[in-house]
Amino acid sequence: MWLEAVRAAEEKQAHNVRVLDLREVTTFADYFVILNGSNTRQIQAIADEIHLHLKKLGEMPNSVEGYDNADWILMDYGDYLVHIFSDKARLYYDLERLWRDAKTVELPAATT
Repeated sequence: MWLEAVRAAEEKQAHNVRVLDLREVTTFADYFVILNGSNTRQIQAIADEIHLHLKKLGEMPNSVEGYDNADWILMDYGDYLVHIFSDKARLYYDLERLWRDAKTVELPAATT
């Protein structure tokens, strides 16, 4: 389902999309989906699109944090977490560095 979240985010022009495979690093989640939006409205629109897209597939988040501030929205879907960042917040928190032992997942090309 994490790939469905990626595709939904791409529909709202998310950029710098990266997926980390955490299965060999930790047990609390299998994947991190990390991506950026350009501004508050776009970050919220990306979160909304992911939520609506996954809801249609029967997938609901356990929790959503940071929506109102929209500097970093965290959507917890259990096996995977979606992190939607502003450019500034992504640089500051630098999850890719913190989770550098995780493997980066090669994203398949989107089909039209």
